[in-house]
Amino acid sequence: MNYFNNKVFSALILGVVLILGGCASVPMASLELDNQAKSFAASPDISLIYIYRNESMGGAIPMTISLDGKTLGQTGPKTYFMADVEPGKHEIESFTENVAKISLDTEPGRIYYVWQEVKMGMWAARSALHVVSEEEGQEGVKECKLAQSLH
Repeated sequence: MNYFNNKVFSALILGVVLILGGCASVPMASLELDNQAKSFAASPDISLIYIYRNESMGGAIPMTISLDGKTLGQTGPKTYFMADVEPGKHEIESFTENVAKISLDTEPGRIYYVWQEVKMGMWAARSALHVVSEEEGQEGVKECKLAQSLH
């Protein structure tokens, strides 16, 4: 009986290590585009939205992001998207075990930062979306690399 318990415990530990140790692989933009995006400069007639995931928790789970109903792509640990949008109302969604939503009413020439927080879920990672300050947002984005957008 003790041998069986040790085998089950060992298999369980191995599974947890593999899940926590693996990282989602998502398509990445070039280093040049990443550096350009980190200039944090918006044109006077558009708004910029950065959506970033600067955590390693849930690293094996890619998380799909949409902006105004169109898929931007997937985030992995330490990745972000940047989108230039027309000023006005915009909705961002994060699809994981749950669907997290946040709405922004953007103004021309302004930059907005949305943190994709990773949370524990029942079967997979969950997420929440938060609008954060410019200072917090820029620090978070600087920790990350630009993911390749589908648009």
